[in-house]
Amino acid sequence: MKKRALFGKLRKYLDNKESLIIVGMRQVGKTTLMRQLYDDIGSGRKLWFDFENPLDVKVFEDIDYNNIYKRLSNLSDGDGDQRMYVCIDEIQIFPEVTRVIKYLIDHYQVKFIVTGSSNFYLKNLFPESLSGRKFLFQLVPLSFKEYLYFQDRIEADKMEDAKISEVVGIGDLFIHKSFETDYENFLRYGGFPAVVLEKDKETKKMILKNIFASFFEKDLKILSDYKDIQELRDLILLLVPRVGSPLDVTRVADELGVTRSKVYDYLEFLQSTFIIKLMPRYSKGVDRSVAGGKKVYFSDTGLLGMIGNVNDSQLFENGVVNQLSKYGKLSFYNKRNKEEIDLILEKKIAFEIKLKGVDHDLAKLKKISEKLSLPEAYIISKKFVDEKGFISPVVL
Repeated sequence: MKKRALFGKLRKYLDNKESLIIVGMRQVGKTTLMRQLYDDIGSGRKLWFDFENPLDVKVFEDIDYNNIYKRLSNLSDGDGDQRMYVCIDEIQIFPEVTRVIKYLIDHYQVKFIVTGSSNFYLKNLFPESLSGRKFLFQLVPLSFKEYLYFQDRIEADKMEDAKISEVVGIGDLFIHKSFETDYENFLRYGGFPAVVLEKDKETKKMILKNIFASFFEKDLKILSDYKDIQELRDLILLLVPRVGSPLDVTRVADELGVTRSKVYDYLEFLQSTFIIKLMPRYSKGVDRSVAGGKKVYFSDTGLLGMIGNVNDSQLFENGVVNQLSKYGKLSFYNKRNKEEIDLILEKKIAFEIKLKGVDHDLAKLKKISEKLSLPEAYIISKKFVDEKGFISPVVL
């Protein structure tokens, strides 16, 4: 089974004392990734628990954490002097286990590898319970390079992330043409591994529907009020045509018939469950934390296209945002709708996203960038432009 690019990074920390926390959307490949790490450990004292199974949860239900360690020791094979590795899938189902993890790390040097599908459940637990005892990693849908690897179009070593400085210098028509069709499919169906590996287009669509249904069946358990679930569903539908545009929370609240405060709560929930991304405005100072005025994007373009209709420009922009997110923090600039920059990476590099970029676009972008003291500016053009300052999306 093919391994994600994150596998190599996680593997380097298997000998560290800190627990490895893997978070991300449902069906993005967290369980498979953890299973690959589990298998890589080899023989010895290692255990696997799935917290969707109540019997697995029961193993960790004891007020005396020493008893839990004894229980784990009895369940594991190998020499008692060997280090114990414990993998837990879907930890958010029993968040109290974080206190057990802390104790067993401190007293018995147990190595934990766990997955979680929602920061909404975990954000208030891990900072306190596991402060200084965790390395947190987010697994996102496949990047385009990972997509190409899963499609056997490139070798494994080619999917490793490059530095942005290495990427922006690439301008090769042959590379663009070689992967142009792949990129179209990547935008249309997204980067969920099961979708990427499926050959039939109708089956791809069915898998995406099932992923969205799973989100409602499992992640929305915290919303006990059925009306809240309906409102959240309607909000998601309202967000689709607004992809790439600054959010007017007041207008969205009016359309939903709810308060602005409730919209903010829903947006936080959707972002914490990795369904959407909210991009802040560019600021030389500290970015505002509120969602109002932020741009909205979906974490997977396949999921976006399944939920509702977007035009080619929106789909492309959303795809590029997802691609560039791995390089650092993104923001956008808009001055009274007269001067705009689609993306600013780490407050240093300006990007404009165009289906077909032209020289005028680059000149305009550079002019605005100079005013903001941004040292670099590039046009990301879906249609290949063989000129300096233009980037093909297939290399990102």
